[in-house]
Amino acid sequence: MCFRMTELYRTHWVVWGGLFLLTALFQALGWVEWLRFDRSLLDDGHVLLLFSSQLVHLNWYHWALNMAGMFMIALLFGRHGTPLFWGWVLLVSALAVGVGLWWLNPALHWYVGLSGALHGLMLAGIVLEMRTDRKTGWFLLLVVVAKLGWEQFAGAMPTSEKLIEGRVVVDAHLYGAIGGGIAVLAWRAFGAGRKRVRAQL
Repeated sequence: MCFRMTELYRTHWVVWGGLFLLTALFQALGWVEWLRFDRSLLDDGHVLLLFSSQLVHLNWYHWALNMAGMFMIALLFGRHGTPLFWGWVLLVSALAVGVGLWWLNPALHWYVGLSGALHGLMLAGIVLEMRTDRKTGWFLLLVVVAKLGWEQFAGAMPTSEKLIEGRVVVDAHLYGAIGGGIAVLAWRAFGAGRKRVRAQL
């Protein structure tokens, strides 16, 4: 698994750079309370909050941690997929986080942050990595699964909660990873379907 900084530009800077700028803009404008996951508003039909809540953060430390994670994913795996692929994975992962928290965590009243969707992007990247480096891919997959398992039983690392000055909703990480897996499966199924159609023409 090797990469160069130039690959961050060559492999779809619009996706990664766009997400960076958009989240920074929302944070600078102070739109956290307007865009966050708010259960009472969601129950009233404000479904866009399922997505927008993942574009705002508790504070700049929270934002910086997520941006660091995003660029790590871009550098490690960005070259493996198209802009459309990464946009699709981001959309499905974010939807999985929003719907998962709304449906399966009824006691959760509000939420912000991109970390759940980042776990979906990470899982998708690892799956793509397996096509060129199976050993590294499987190792990374085991690491991610172990991390998710640890969080489910032991909770988030105390240091991360101190940094962001808030509670880490570890279930969002699990939902995002599941969403990333679903996104990859759906993408492959759609690609296989298109190949079959072309073969019949």
